Amino acid sequence: MVYEGSGFSRLPDGKAVFVPYVMPGELVTIQLREDKKGFALADLVSVERPHPQRIQARCAHFGTCGGCHYQHIPYDLQLAYKKEILIEQLQRIAGIASPCVDKVVPAAEQWGYRNTIQFQVSSKGKLCYAKARDNFPFTVQECHLPMPALSDLWPQIAFEPGSFIGRLDLRQNQAGEVLLELSGKQSEIPELESESSVSIVSLAGDDPVVLAGEGYLIAEVLGRPFLISAGSFFQTNFSGAEALVNQVRALVQEYKPRQLLDVYSGVGLFSAFLAGEVEQLMAVESSPSACQDFVVNLDEFDNVGLVEGTAEAVLPTLDFQPDAILIDPPRSGMRPQARDAIVQLAPEIIIYVSCNPSTLARDTRSLYEAGYQIRKTVLVDMFPQTYHMESVVAFTK
Repeated sequence: MVYEGSGFSRLPDGKAVFVPYVMPGELVTIQLREDKKGFALADLVSVERPHPQRIQARCAHFGTCGGCHYQHIPYDLQLAYKKEILIEQLQRIAGIASPCVDKVVPAAEQWGYRNTIQFQVSSKGKLCYAKARDNFPFTVQECHLPMPALSDLWPQIAFEPGSFIGRLDLRQNQAGEVLLELSGKQSEIPELESESSVSIVSLAGDDPVVLAGEGYLIAEVLGRPFLISAGSFFQTNFSGAEALVNQVRALVQEYKPRQLLDVYSGVGLFSAFLAGEVEQLMAVESSPSACQDFVVNLDEFDNVGLVEGTAEAVLPTLDFQPDAILIDPPRSGMRPQARDAIVQLAPEIIIYVSCNPSTLARDTRSLYEAGYQIRKTVLVDMFPQTYHMESVVAFTK
């Protein structure tokens, strides 16, 4: 199994071929889809000799939808494959001979765990997901990943044909309150008819416009409330977010830094639990809505500062000397300017929260070249049935 959900094999001429929806050791019939210079992509036609633990997928869309990749694999094997993939990425991309994953934290729920879902809206006004093969939208009939309030609501939503609404995001909190975010293909405010109590916000223009209810949700992590505005990122699995916080907080308590820099801080998920552990905390975040939420969520602390801007723009000129840096970048990882600036700041410990083992491994290689080494690696599974994984990695000089 390799990252991004496929199995790896070789064609008779030795060329690498990647096949989705398979398991190691299976004998399968495939149809070549793309024959590139160094590798080939194929579609699964049939399984001639299945893995003894292969199971029936729950969802009728499995194999068409690009959202799930592992529904045919028992959950304990999903975790084992993810661990192997994380190790392989650190070996091959980072060049670490014998990387070790110290701990694997399973998801609390294998289904119904997502607090956020996103749909494309077709020209006929139907809610769509993207196909795995070509990203083309298809009408969704069922989905088993959203939390209950979202699962109850989304089948009831309809748009007029030809609506300029191009994307629909729904998110819920633990109390079952729902925030619906509309993104349009043009800067128009949509007309709305709603008989529900959900909050609805238009993100079609330059600024969010509240059409119904509130423009935010209040969610809890480890008993602490967080304001999350429309357009602000937040972890899509509440129990997984708690697991990440616990791992990061344990590292901070172990190394006891005094000056902590939280880069890509978002609405303050980690900062809110770490501000009380350090003398001074400085955060960097580029999203204006997330920065506004951060100020509210950390209002009680006098030892916290926030700089709005991209990491690559802020870090080279930041007047703050941290002995610990926490980074939680997007899937693309850190840009070179941000990596270089972090190395120049020379903290005693770097805690890297990653949602992409490939870019984690790339950034790890740069940190190793700068004299850092991995001290601890924890895999946190927040996305059962998919190839996605989170990891928390501690680096020290």
